[in-house]
Amino acid sequence: MPQTQPVIDQIQASQQSITDILNKIETVVLGKPKECRLALACLLAQGHLLIEDLPGMGKTTLAHVLATTLGLSYQRTQFTNDLLPADVVGFSIFDKETNRFELHKGPIFNQVVLADEINRASPKTQSALLEAMAEQQVSIDGITHELPTPFFVIATQNPLFHAGTYPLPESQLDRFMMRLSLGFPDLKAEKQILLNMSQRTNQTSQNVELDNEAMIEQEELIAIQDAVTQVKVSNDVLDYVIALSHVSRRAYSGQANVANMTWDNAPEINCKPLSPRASKALLQAAKAMAFIDNRDYVLPDDVQAVFYVVCQHRLEMQPNQKIGSNQSDSASVANQILNCVDVLNPFGYS
Repeated sequence: MPQTQPVIDQIQASQQSITDILNKIETVVLGKPKECRLALACLLAQGHLLIEDLPGMGKTTLAHVLATTLGLSYQRTQFTNDLLPADVVGFSIFDKETNRFELHKGPIFNQVVLADEINRASPKTQSALLEAMAEQQVSIDGITHELPTPFFVIATQNPLFHAGTYPLPESQLDRFMMRLSLGFPDLKAEKQILLNMSQRTNQTSQNVELDNEAMIEQEELIAIQDAVTQVKVSNDVLDYVIALSHVSRRAYSGQANVANMTWDNAPEINCKPLSPRASKALLQAAKAMAFIDNRDYVLPDDVQAVFYVVCQHRLEMQPNQKIGSNQSDSASVANQILNCVDVLNPFGYS
């Protein structure tokens, strides 16, 4: 595939920074190199990240180290059932001295916003993030305010079977480019976590400053995000992405074919269809993975590497929709869709 020189130059110039960032993150979030790469890819693709896991698995730690390593302003907001939308976006207070309303900005005006345990807040408060995530702006008292660049929302949530949780509405879930689960550390990583905890009590303030040192300038980070959008995608890879989306829609509608295209081994499953926004997110995430791997073109392997984390939360049914159905696990749904689309012949032409 022909390569574009400016993109190649940016990739080569950024590789050392990408390596330094990943090494720094992986020294804090131990034993999770794949998840660290995916989280960084999500940020480079200008998406938002949802991390779902049990308490104490390192969700907040990952968000914090991403912000500090990239040198971005960061604020954590603990979502609770009494949190109000104004606590997130901010509010106006009348100033008697100036005789006008003054805006008191909320945590949403930071470059990295951590919405911790987002599904413990009410749906009204959850929806306060919708405009910010979709359009990088918020409206307060009828006035629109631009948010900083880069802007990245990381939300964590506990599993839905935990007490006091509200399931995120589908419109909110769709705003997240990826959903990750860190999982339990392996034996070696957990031992290192415990050793690090013992050593941290003897850590000097100088060591703390080094831990919070940024690995990249903001201007370079913005340039990398722009370069990711210019990564080349061939028609064959585009067809592969489209075919994956259409298989999910075929299963949803129950039709034998979509646009006169057939898949002999398409899975008969109940799942939500992937929207065009999901296709765009899948493609943009694949571009970011290609960039991290020092390429200015996307391979089907890049699409497959991000398909599960980009599409799983869009494919799975809501709990009330699963009643009376034989719905498979969302991971099984994603894997079946991947398995039934041939990379070399995505539309199943004979």
